[in-house]
Amino acid sequence: MEAFFKYLTPGEDDVDWGLYLNVVGKAIITPGINYPSPSHPSGYYFTWDNGRILHEYQIVYITEGKGIYEDATGEYSIKSGSLLIIQPGVWHRYKPDNSTGWTENYIGFNGLIAKYMFRNSQLTTLKPLVYIGNREEFIDTYYKIYGFVKEEKPGFQQVSAGMVMKLLGYLISIEKQLSFAETRIEKIIQKACFLIRENVEKEIDFKQYATCNNIAYSYFRRMFKIYTGHPPAKYQLDLKIIRSKELLLSTDKIIKEICYEVGFESIYYFSRLFKNKTGISPSRFRTAANNHPRRKKS
Repeated sequence: MEAFFKYLTPGEDDVDWGLYLNVVGKAIITPGINYPSPSHPSGYYFTWDNGRILHEYQIVYITEGKGIYEDATGEYSIKSGSLLIIQPGVWHRYKPDNSTGWTENYIGFNGLIAKYMFRNSQLTTLKPLVYIGNREEFIDTYYKIYGFVKEEKPGFQQVSAGMVMKLLGYLISIEKQLSFAETRIEKIIQKACFLIRENVEKEIDFKQYATCNNIAYSYFRRMFKIYTGHPPAKYQLDLKIIRSKELLLSTDKIIKEICYEVGFESIYYFSRLFKNKTGISPSRFRTAANNHPRRKKS
């Protein structure tokens, strides 16, 4: 894709959506060229001596070349596959190496949802520079956003906002994968997940499991939650509910029988938990599914 950039004027509906784009672009900086281009508006243009402070979030993906990034926390080396995560109100500056130049893909965005995510999610722990490598799913998402922005069809802001959320989701997923990749604890957790799925109806002693793998239970539980999003006991509990849904839909077994089959000793507790998780009781879940038009036709 050729270089381009486009500044946007979000409407009231775009702002109300909670996440909206202000700018997108791709720049191919050849070796020795002045950086950044003076063609950018004053709110975005900066010099190396002065740096800049943005009033939006930016995700800048460097897919070729190398350079440096600097903010109040220090100086970082940029290489191909680096992702810069720039937050509003943070002084920073960056530039490509004169000998290599670089290719950058950038998206500037803002909104209440963006602010919430960066203040109340795993994004709060991210460093300003993250190395993710050259990933096809990442650059493909950038290119799809470019396509929506270039055409500017009605609703393009909302669709593009969804793509930004997708990028942030990819980023968290990649960060989790990199922190666990090829480690002993990853193998222990994966083995535990398999054990739970194969024995979802049984009582599993996770403390004993940790001891058998020569790790502290508190460490195992904490890392399991980081890896899966849930502590081991809740992970198993959620699988019990999923399995019970399958049995309610695919068999004629009475609810009491399903309750015991998935490992609950009390039908009252099972029904209460099922309703807390799904919003309806097991019997209503089965009735609603059986009365669904598509199910009736089949």
